[in-house]
Amino acid sequence: MRNSQAPFPRTRFRRPRSSAALRALVRENRLSVDDLIWPVFVREGTGVEEPVASMPGVFRFSVDCLVKAAREAHALGIPAICLFPYTDPSLKTETCEIAWDPDNIANRAIRAVKDAVPELAVMTDIALDPYNANGHDGIVRDGIIVNDETVEALVKMALEQARAGADILGPSDMMDGRIGAMRAALESDGFTDVTIMSYAAKFASAYYGPFRDAVGASSALKGDKKTYQIDPANRLEALRCVERDLSEGADMVMVKPGLPYLDLCRDVKDAFGAPTFAYQVSGEYAMIEAAAANGWIDGEKVMLESLMSFRRAGCDGVLTYFAPRVARILNG
Repeated sequence: MRNSQAPFPRTRFRRPRSSAALRALVRENRLSVDDLIWPVFVREGTGVEEPVASMPGVFRFSVDCLVKAAREAHALGIPAICLFPYTDPSLKTETCEIAWDPDNIANRAIRAVKDAVPELAVMTDIALDPYNANGHDGIVRDGIIVNDETVEALVKMALEQARAGADILGPSDMMDGRIGAMRAALESDGFTDVTIMSYAAKFASAYYGPFRDAVGASSALKGDKKTYQIDPANRLEALRCVERDLSEGADMVMVKPGLPYLDLCRDVKDAFGAPTFAYQVSGEYAMIEAAAANGWIDGEKVMLESLMSFRRAGCDGVLTYFAPRVARILNG
């Protein structure tokens, strides 16, 4: 950084900090409702708002209650929600056929939300773990998560979500080659305007536990996901994965988790200039909520500060379970 300021006392950095008005004038980054994507969980049933025990304030909604929540999100100015299905364990198989069933809970939820609130963008999750008897994002053969067969399944899943009306597809599986395969299939089937936000830099993180509870994958998971998600120690590998996904047709990219990987958020934005998002994942959310519940932090202030950190790191937006709460604060 160029040294252009005069020496003390002609330069006093405290001068523009001295009042709220001056601080507002020199503020470098701002948090807006437009920056928020709200992840929501959907399950079978009617009139269901089922609390997720490990994520205080987060619920699994039946489709009718999800529609109500989507209307509220739209009224708050939140531009997009991201759907994650909870699948009854009895329906899970090793071949995951329900993942591309046009009438599975995720596809019915997409149609219901788009019918009720067409202006609200609906993002989806593309991975097999909610439907997999083994709890993995890909198909398991002889203890190995197979790549190419999984990609074929994911393409079928992507097409059904596009047919249901999804605006943004979110491949979160981390299989090699899946972005190119999905983009080719979407173009071939006429879904030229469907957007892909790739989970391009998704790490094999310990921060996902509450999410796996929410989608019912914790008890099913056999082993870990280290053979297909990125080692948390690896920065350059993550950048290579982002570059590959952009070259294959991703419109936007995501870093996941969020706060522990702000360095990657900045690296991605600086290196590629593409629309860059982060996912403030379930473990991050649960930590803030638990500390706030115990009176150890000011939960509201930490929530807002944590989201501002994503903007400062170069993110264009963030997936966060705090979205409705933050929107109400920002809207006054």
